[in-house]
Amino acid sequence: MAERSHEKIGIGEKLGYGVADLSSGLYLNFFGFFLLYFFVDLGGLAPAAIGLMLFLTKLVDAVTDPMMGAIADRTRTRWGRYRPYLLWGALPFGACGALVFAAPDLSPAMTLVWAYATYTLAMLAYTAVNVPYSGLLGVISPSAHERASVTAYRMVFSSLAGITIGILGTTMVRELGGGDEALGILLTMSCIAAFSVFCILTTFFTTKERIPPAPQRGSIRQDLAALVRTPPWIALAIAAILGVLAIASRAGSALFWFKYVAQDQGTPVLLFLDRVALFYTALALGQVSGVVLGNLLQRRFEKRDIILFGGMLKVAGILAFYLFPIDAVVPQTFAQLFVGIGFGLLMVMSFSMFTDIAEFVDWKSGLQMTGLVVAASIFAVKAGIAFGSAVPGFVLDLTGFVAGEVQSETAMLGIELSFAVIPALSLVPAMIAMLFYRLDHKTIARVEADLGIRRAENA
Repeated sequence: MAERSHEKIGIGEKLGYGVADLSSGLYLNFFGFFLLYFFVDLGGLAPAAIGLMLFLTKLVDAVTDPMMGAIADRTRTRWGRYRPYLLWGALPFGACGALVFAAPDLSPAMTLVWAYATYTLAMLAYTAVNVPYSGLLGVISPSAHERASVTAYRMVFSSLAGITIGILGTTMVRELGGGDEALGILLTMSCIAAFSVFCILTTFFTTKERIPPAPQRGSIRQDLAALVRTPPWIALAIAAILGVLAIASRAGSALFWFKYVAQDQGTPVLLFLDRVALFYTALALGQVSGVVLGNLLQRRFEKRDIILFGGMLKVAGILAFYLFPIDAVVPQTFAQLFVGIGFGLLMVMSFSMFTDIAEFVDWKSGLQMTGLVVAASIFAVKAGIAFGSAVPGFVLDLTGFVAGEVQSETAMLGIELSFAVIPALSLVPAMIAMLFYRLDHKTIARVEADLGIRRAENA
């Protein structure tokens, strides 16, 4: 029994698991790049109104994400605890995402209502799929090494999503819209939605759960109480939220920075890539490199230290980009590449570490709550993206930004703050939080060995 529990996961299953994060990555990258621009610059809504929307929806997520994790932990079907939600949630996931950008010609007040309603639905559908999907990572193998390997495949697909949006996003919007940016954004998102359904169903059919559920479960309140008393989870959640916030604030304000500060006209600078596409592509290519590098480094170095190193890379890259001349395309692209490497290190390590924390909680308290623990990873990513996207909205509103007009010096300062200064500063407390993460290789090895014995006895 113990031997089977440590079976190696084949490359087909690793690819099958990872491909669902391609759909998630396409969603979050597209929302991060185009949502604020769609409703503010094209829709004429106040930046602060959309910023507030992004903030308020995270209050909903603060309830629904852990609730979904607890529900998945208690689910019992012939497909397992977590896989069924991929089957049931794939179609709503696709439909709700496309609906956000399908706003009819409405008054500004009703357009804002549409934005609130559809974006909330999209995030609920995202939760219903991605919390169980992340929970599946925690039970796909009892081996921390195997889970880390599967995580690397997942993060490669996540990075490929960024590359896809970077290379094809603005091009598809331009070509499909035929001069109508709003239509181009809707049609591009519709293509992403259809492809995402296929990816999620592929994961359902190609994966399996290898850790059986515990014979008895405590209450949800007991699970939450144990989780909030787990210092490694608190430290990692803070670091993940702030680390993603830095990237999201930068991504959400990039279109404004290139349009109003750099005065970019969308002219291709490398093949068919304009400066915006090159900026996003460099981030995504760096993220892929960071994922691969992190997977190699984690065998020799502590995961916490790798995240700290990635944070320093991001700060250095953001500041270098800011200090280069506005028209220094090549140096800025390389600076953005290093930002992406740091982000890739954060993502591949943090998702692997969340499953380590789930095993640690099980070992320490006897409470098996993988879904609830990894719900924190989903909430951290969504909260980081939402707060990061909200930052430009609030800052642009406070500094007097006016869509489509020549911007004042104060408004230009607001764009610079959102694009560089705030992202760099947010990474400092993120790195400080990681200093309190104490789960090292030695501790995880002990946890893994003890749980293996306990599960064999229960079986």
